Order: sequence, then C-alpha cells, then structure tokens
Amino acid sequence: MSESAQEEPVLIVTRDGPVAIVTLNRPHAMNSLTRAMFQALEQTFAGFGEDVRAVILTGTGERAFCAGLDMKELAAGVAVEDSGDDSKGPGHTRFGMANFDGVVIGAINGVAVAGGLELALCCDIRIASTTARFGDAHARVGILPGALLSSLLPHLIGVARAKEMCLSSRLIDSVTAERWGLVNRLVEPGELMDAAKSLAQDIAKHDRKILTAYNKLIDENFGMTYADAIDNEFRASREFGHGH
Repeated sequence: MSESAQEEPVLIVTRDGPVAIVTLNRPHAMNSLTRAMFQALEQTFAGFGEDVRAVILTGTGERAFCAGLDMKELAAGVAVEDSGDDSKGPGHTRFGMANFDGVVIGAINGVAVAGGLELALCCDIRIASTTARFGDAHARVGILPGALLSSLLPHLIGVARAKEMCLSSRLIDSVTAERWGLVNRLVEPGELMDAAKSLAQDIAKHDRKILTAYNKLIDENFGMTYADAIDNEFRASREFGHGH
C-alpha cells in the first residue's frame, strides 16, 4: 500500500442541503471494512443532526461498493466489527447506522460481497449500477454472518434464493439482483449518483418527523403478521396524530 493511500480518510462525507453523501474510501482494498472504518461510520452517522434527512451511502470507484471485512485485519486477529450494541430493532442496525433515524439510500457502485452485502441490506433503499454484483462469502471463509444477513436477505428475495446465494458463495449480476428484488432499480454507472441524489432530494423535501415515523412503521410492520401490522399502523397513526 502506498503512503498516500494510508493517509487518505477511510470515509468521505459531503453535504448537499438536507442530503449527506457518505463514501467508503479504500478503493485499493475494494472498500473493505476495517476497524477504523467501522468507527468512522458510527461517528459519522451519530454526528448527523436533525437537518440531515437522507444519506446516500456509496463506495469510491466503479470496482467495488464494499468487499466485506478486511481479510488482512481479520487474519491478524484484529476485532474488525463494531463493538456497539446496535444490533436490535428494525431499520438500519449495525455499521453505526442505528444512530441515524433518517433514510439511507445505498448507491451500489460495484461488487457488494459478504459484509458489503450486509451493509447494502441495512440501507432502506438500494439503487445499483449495471456493473454491480452481489454475493455472500461467509460459507467460503467458514464463518456465520453477524449483521442480519440471514434474516434480511430471505425477506427480500425469498428463502430458496437466499440459500442459493449464501450456500454456494456465487455472485449474482445486477440484472438478477433487480429481478429478485434485492435492489430497487439499475442505472448506468455514470448515472448512479445523479439517480441517488434525485431520490434523496425528493425524500428530503418532507418533514423530518413524518419521514422518521413512517420509515420506522414500515420496518416494524415488515416483521409482524398481517393482523398485528394493521393494529400497529392504527396505533402509530393515532399516536402521531395526537402528537401534532
């Protein structure tokens, strides 16, 4: 690794009004996740104030969104994953995103594998480049996932398709990912950020309180039976109305 690569920040954060853009910035290592990156993600998402309503999460370059945990740190015995207890409850858990109650859009610019796939899954919405690919390498390296992959992925694409991805360690292409419902839609690589920014600005036009409450309600109801979800919506609607 070059000295200049070592000096580069692991995250780049920019702002466009109520929209923030968080970019994983380790292109020389396919934007793999290090302990420093976990810490930076947690600090970044915790630091967003009420004025940030939507965040776009992406990676530097067109090669990779995120290739998962940094294998060099893992091999060296470094505890890469975050140690905070933000693994419970609906919505963006893990990766520090539980500290942010706005909307997170994943702009998947390249390969999203293992922990990178989990990172994408923890976003509320996923838009992918046509060059993106998705896969799970946990079985190949002999570890079980710890960031909700075994729950979130079957919910999105079905149990049998999730088992195909997870137990074979095969990559799927962007067209398959869209057809299976893993991503909302595909765009050409050069149009990815414009598409993500356009969607983020449309979301950010709304009042922060309704965005937070509605996003939370959808996540909560996703894990409930139909009957319980109806009751929960009625309860939430009444409580939200009384609060205004």
